[in-house]
Amino acid sequence: MAQAAAHCPGACGAGDAETGKPRKVALITGITGQDGSYLAEFLLEKGYEVHGIVRRSSSFNTGRIEHLYKNPQAHIEGNMKLHYGDLTDSTCLVKIINEVKPTEIYNLGAQSHVKISFDLAEYTADVDGVGTLRLLDAVKTCGLISSVRFYQASTSELYGKVQEIPQKETTPFYPRSPYGAAKLYAYWIVVNFREAYNLFAVNGILFNHESPRRVTICSDSRGDEHLIPTWKGVHPRSLQHRSQQPRGGNSPVSVSTGPQRRSTNSCNIGANFVTRKISRSVAKIHLGQLECFSLGNLDAKRDWGHAKDYVEAMWLMLQKDEPEDFVIATGEVHSVREFVEKSFLHIGKTIVWEGKNENEVGRCKETGKIHVTVDLKYYRPTEVDFLQGDCSKARQKLSWKPRVAFDELVREMVEADVELMRTNPNA
Repeated sequence: MAQAAAHCPGACGAGDAETGKPRKVALITGITGQDGSYLAEFLLEKGYEVHGIVRRSSSFNTGRIEHLYKNPQAHIEGNMKLHYGDLTDSTCLVKIINEVKPTEIYNLGAQSHVKISFDLAEYTADVDGVGTLRLLDAVKTCGLISSVRFYQASTSELYGKVQEIPQKETTPFYPRSPYGAAKLYAYWIVVNFREAYNLFAVNGILFNHESPRRVTICSDSRGDEHLIPTWKGVHPRSLQHRSQQPRGGNSPVSVSTGPQRRSTNSCNIGANFVTRKISRSVAKIHLGQLECFSLGNLDAKRDWGHAKDYVEAMWLMLQKDEPEDFVIATGEVHSVREFVEKSFLHIGKTIVWEGKNENEVGRCKETGKIHVTVDLKYYRPTEVDFLQGDCSKARQKLSWKPRVAFDELVREMVEADVELMRTNPNA
């Protein structure tokens, strides 16, 4: 069992030389994603110095954290810094960790699209599975085993073909996708480092959690899928270091959003996160920009919470005296069908269902128009039909509980997308 250091938040090492206060330095992989952006906000509010790892690519999808650069405290005082890096590159991870010397590491970076993992199985294994090992090895190489606390973003997809209902920390795993299998390796390598090297390392087995920051993917008429950043604009300050930093290496970087692709006004709109696909499509229907959209398994049931609630749980896990794995969930189950119905109710439409299986459609009761169809291409090769988490341990030991109810989550996502599509229909 890993033993806690004389505890301050994040198992802080030496204090700040000027203030004498314990260091609170967090390193986040996947900082530009939904969870990473909420976590960065959360930690900055708690006075952390936050570092994020971003991949060097032809464009950056950093809209979710742009507002943190607009924040004078975050930018001028340098409380958030980004570094080029990749979970597939051991050397860069060692350099970043050695430079930053974090007291907490949150490994949120992943290829996180379950359906895509069937097409990119090897890449998913390399990033989500072996990438976690690379990050843990970097901590060990840098001699920080005793001073770092490590959070691993595990997933309810570990349970896959569920062996018991609801699922808790002791429920046997049965992943049903390359994504789930890769995350299973990551889960056990974290446990291995905890037991073999006394590293304070924990797995957060988070059930589905959503927000307006969930990524959107669109399919055009060719059937190609393109990532669509959902925030536009670059704050001038966020570019001020670009001309001062060298192109190579792991220098801190400032960021901008990449170009947006044009979406199509047809049933071909697609997304790999079904909740955001629904809220986005419903918003476009409300604004007259779309008439219908297609989904896969309407009867898949999930335990949905709000991402903002769940990042608090991540932090709480690293503040305990002993490292333990936790399930984070709401304990409530809702179907994709119900998510659709609730979303339409928020724009004043009632959906009634007609037909069966791939011939089922969702028709608007008020207008008679078909707004939802079923397309078999959105089914997974192996479906996960039912996931429900039991977070009793987290409630008891972390004093954590979800705050945002399902109806509120759906309303927030739909309203955010209505505003987004009103100002930028092609987002």
